[in-house]
Amino acid sequence: MSLTVADLTRGAMTEFQEKLRQQHEESMHRELEALLATANQAEAQISRKDFDGFKKIFHRFLQVKGPAVDWAKINRPPEDSIQPYEKIKMKGLPENIAASLNKLAVVKLNGGLGTSMGCKGPKSLISVRNENTFLDLTVQQIEHLNKTFNADVPLVLMNSFNTDEDTKKILQKYKHHRVKIHTFNQSRYPRINKESLLPIAKNMGMNGENGEAWYPPGHGDVYASFANCGLLDRLLAEGKEYIFVSNIDNLGATVDLFILQHLMSQPADRRCEFIMEVTDKTRADVKGGTLIQYENHLRLLEIAQVPKAHVDEFKSVTKFKIFNTNNLWISLPAIKRLQDENAMELEIIVNPKTLDGGLNVIQLETAVGAAIKSFNNALGVNVPRSRFLPVKTSSDLLLVMSNLYSLDAGSLTMSKKREFPTTPHVKLGSSFTKVQEFLSRFESIPDMLELDHLTVSGDVTFGKNVSLKGTVIIIANHGDRIDIPAGAMLENKIVSGNLRILDH
Repeated sequence: MSLTVADLTRGAMTEFQEKLRQQHEESMHRELEALLATANQAEAQISRKDFDGFKKIFHRFLQVKGPAVDWAKINRPPEDSIQPYEKIKMKGLPENIAASLNKLAVVKLNGGLGTSMGCKGPKSLISVRNENTFLDLTVQQIEHLNKTFNADVPLVLMNSFNTDEDTKKILQKYKHHRVKIHTFNQSRYPRINKESLLPIAKNMGMNGENGEAWYPPGHGDVYASFANCGLLDRLLAEGKEYIFVSNIDNLGATVDLFILQHLMSQPADRRCEFIMEVTDKTRADVKGGTLIQYENHLRLLEIAQVPKAHVDEFKSVTKFKIFNTNNLWISLPAIKRLQDENAMELEIIVNPKTLDGGLNVIQLETAVGAAIKSFNNALGVNVPRSRFLPVKTSSDLLLVMSNLYSLDAGSLTMSKKREFPTTPHVKLGSSFTKVQEFLSRFESIPDMLELDHLTVSGDVTFGKNVSLKGTVIIIANHGDRIDIPAGAMLENKIVSGNLRILDH
């Protein structure tokens, strides 16, 4: 069999690419060592562990080219791999559910800042309801569990270098609550220059321009940093078997006793090591990751992994009917096993950023749910929408502050007075983006029990005791202002133009 010129060229290319990869990797290792040399001993010890993780992900990043999935291999998950929540609930609860609770720890992902809502500091410290912050509500929920069932469920916060200091200051206030709180820090990885593929950091410091040189590498980092800090071993030694992981800004992510019981009641040889809570997609969720069957494993497919030609198909509500809520139940012994064997290969999400000075950098990130393919007997559970109540924007904040929800022991539930269980669609314009500004525009939060859809754009304020029903659209054009008067009842109305109400 004779070799063609094309074959030889291809061979030379791959050899060239391999050399290039090696060069990139060697340069990266040199730069990382030089950075570590600028740190004090204690800091260098922590950062070396972080950098070991970064080297692994950088190595894999250099290996992979093109989309992470072969679209032709994607199948719908088998029927029994995604269970309806009702089926799990029907099994009921045993007398001694406390025994199961004592084998659980709750992990909240607390690495994010409130910047997208115009707030400084950790997002978890934004007030969402009756002066309670996300963190307050989380502590209240777990304390209520511990008191009700005489259990010992600890709360574990995964902070990032952005949130750690502020969060720790606040934790003092929960000293006398019946909940043990542990914190650990996710890794700190170096941002890399898009062209040179080298770190942009000058040293290990966090000040000034160098502060922009670092990033927390996505919540997929929870496995490695949880193991690195010693908490994984500590919880295992305390007899914990599962963690319930969720985003701290998802107010629907409470400990569900039926799912916990389902995990605990599996036979030892068929122990389910991973449950991902999914829920039905609506038009608002088209970007959410979905579960697929891929090479005989359940796998999380994120929009970033989809080849461009298939993005519309991915967003379709008919082909991919469910999406990941990021409420996850994961076996601790299984995490230990996979970490020890270095067997968790999470798909890399390449996140391009442009810094203030115009420099293009990339961040290599991973998602916590992507690990589902590495665990045995993994399962999706299709849960009610009420378990997915994230507060990402002031529009979400308006919903959770309103009378649509009632608050009980830190948990928000849809009000019994609402006739139908769907959440209204709320779109607030840019004047409402920042929490402070948002609050200044409402004298009191309107009655929204009968609301289906609200759109507000421009300079609009709401007086006390306003009631909104059906579809309400309020648009103040540039230069105009609309003050909705106190006590107004708007049902299926479009309000536009100019309406000023001034104190006399």
